[in-house]
Amino acid sequence: MNNGTAELKRQAAWRAVQFVESGSVVGLGAGSTAAFALRRLAELLRAGHLKDILGVPCSLQVEQEARSLRIPIATLEEHPVVDLTIDGADEVNPDLDLIKGGGGALLREKIVAQASLREIIVVDESKLSPVLGTCWAVPVEVAPFGWGSHVPFLESLGARVALRTNRDGVQFKTDQGNLILDCNFGPISDPRRVAAQLSQRAGVVEHGLFLGLATDVIVAGDEGITHLKRGETDDRH
Repeated sequence: MNNGTAELKRQAAWRAVQFVESGSVVGLGAGSTAAFALRRLAELLRAGHLKDILGVPCSLQVEQEARSLRIPIATLEEHPVVDLTIDGADEVNPDLDLIKGGGGALLREKIVAQASLREIIVVDESKLSPVLGTCWAVPVEVAPFGWGSHVPFLESLGARVALRTNRDGVQFKTDQGNLILDCNFGPISDPRRVAAQLSQRAGVVEHGLFLGLATDVIVAGDEGITHLKRGETDDRH
């Protein structure tokens, strides 16, 4: 991440944190952009500008960082409704549908998103795309048992499939111990149809198509901050 991109991500994240109110249950998203929001929340708590915040982390790594920043942690069992979640995305289309999961936390991120009254996505302008799949593959989280059997199925849907590995070539494991198949469909003309096909497959735990979940997308670009709201026109600041 170059300094310019990092600054854009910081701007978007700080703008999203402005919507957090004292006493809120806040979903803590994973990824580099959401990390700026996490640190900003901690700063506001330390300064006393926010009080009585509870964070629901979307990954074990985020939970560890939140604890190190002294952000109080809660679970969905304790608080099944989340007031607001701040998370990032890999790709955003004009309908505010998303591809997520580049960091591997898609299952927990989607669970928290579905439990949230408001899902605020923070990105820099490079993540905007006319059609999902134009720039990013769709991560598909699968159970380790029989994972190879999903490859021909996914290929039959039009995807080029790659098993995600770590830098040392070892299979990437999610927080749940599952594997990820990165599925390059190219531009996806009907993401809801693809999502339905993936969801019907036994052994597919979750997929990175986040459809109809984002209520707001805050985009930082060279010309400033753009606040996109589902069903509304752009709000530029």
